[in-house]
Amino acid sequence: MGVRTAYISLGSNLGDRILALEAAVEKLKALADTRYIALSGLYETSPIEVEGGPFLNAVAVIKTGLEPGKLLRKLLDIETTMGRTREPGKRGSRIIDLDLLLHGNTAVEEKDLILPHPHMLLRRFVMDPLAELAPDLKLPPAWITASTAAAELAVHRPEQVVGRLGTLEERKFRTQNGEHGTQEKVKT
Repeated sequence: MGVRTAYISLGSNLGDRILALEAAVEKLKALADTRYIALSGLYETSPIEVEGGPFLNAVAVIKTGLEPGKLLRKLLDIETTMGRTREPGKRGSRIIDLDLLLHGNTAVEEKDLILPHPHMLLRRFVMDPLAELAPDLKLPPAWITASTAAAELAVHRPEQVVGRLGTLEERKFRTQNGEHGTQEKVKT
């Protein structure tokens, strides 16, 4: 299959959300046969279909030689190592959530993996950071750009994004200087 560009959505709404996203990014950087490229800014969003506090969301872009299914398993392993537990049929708060959005132009329809991610065009917490990273990226099935999709969601679903909070580095600096909420231990 060769090396492909993959986009991964990251989210956290438990504990020290900045620390959780930072730990997840470090684990993405350590993936075999993968080169970490960039992380979008951080977006604070209200939970959708999940109870709990607000999420901190971002999108990462990587170049990887891992097949989509293998990459998904690695993402699930990262979630588990960081303390995420999954209960079938239940969607709750989470220390970390990693979703594979795109893997090159690969289309997959399996029980545990659908690519492109079937809900990404409906979620501002995915489209706003994706548009920041790759505004001209063409997204199936309509082949509109990420920036067009984000702009359309801003009109039709303005309630979904609370706001852009800067980059991980900026937020990390502020957190280290006393600007953060409750802290819970994050497994790294």
